[in-house]
Amino acid sequence: MSNFQERILESEPVITCEAGPPKGTDIDDLLEELDEIAEFVNAFNVTDQQSSVMRVGSLAVSHRIEKLGHETVYQLTCRDRNRIALQSDLLSANVLGIKNVLALTGDYTTLGDHPHAKPVFDLDSPQLLAAIRDLNQGKDIGGNELEGATELFPGAAVNPGADPVEPQVHKAKMKADLGAKFFQSQAVYDPPLFKDFMEKLRKAGVEVPVLVGILPLKSAGMARFMNENIAGAYVPTEVIEELESSSNTVKKSLEICSRVIDKTGEFCEGLHLMPMGWEEHVPEILEMSGQALSGRDRENR
Repeated sequence: MSNFQERILESEPVITCEAGPPKGTDIDDLLEELDEIAEFVNAFNVTDQQSSVMRVGSLAVSHRIEKLGHETVYQLTCRDRNRIALQSDLLSANVLGIKNVLALTGDYTTLGDHPHAKPVFDLDSPQLLAAIRDLNQGKDIGGNELEGATELFPGAAVNPGADPVEPQVHKAKMKADLGAKFFQSQAVYDPPLFKDFMEKLRKAGVEVPVLVGILPLKSAGMARFMNENIAGAYVPTEVIEELESSSNTVKKSLEICSRVIDKTGEFCEGLHLMPMGWEEHVPEILEMSGQALSGRDRENR
């Protein structure tokens, strides 16, 4: 069992960091950046064609990161593959020793750089979780026996900012019942809203560990764009005003991240950092919030 899995199952604090594969074959810079911050996180969450932009695949990048000695969470979306390809990729991940998987439905293709690409969506994220459950039991989703079962550790996404939030809680319950072992949330900027979501989640009987999503805002314009264009994204007006009035946007953005971490920590089991090109600021965010891993934890990462 991996250290990431152990920490999740034992309800110990977990820190993951998003890793976005580049659009091309040169991944050396990415690997170097991740290697520099690896001591601060428990696993790198490798995105799968993020925002529907064509990039090098998450399976290949996850494999290269694992070869460096760092754990990964392999993201797999339903947008680009039918059920045959999805199951095949899951088998391939297991063969490569990649066990942590984040099951996602995926953004629509019109958001990306190939807007005329034909979306697949043969399965959605709950159905993908069901497929992982079946593969772990030695069968494909058609009931056919496998020559060797998988040992995958599945997770899924939740969106605390959804309005209304009740359908999101219901879907999270469904995902938990289908075998999700951890949840990664969309970016959070409103701690009271997150607290309310977590209370509803626990009241519904969902006890799966949740990693709160932390995404640094690079500008007030970025915050407004998220509010207007990303479903479920919610950046409070006062946060936008903070960014606008600050003479040092980077410092203010990191302060906001730190504040959100501090105010949500008691309601969740860890953090999912989405630095989006600000990987060098990950240690600072963690140090400011008091959430950097101790030396003992780093040794056992």
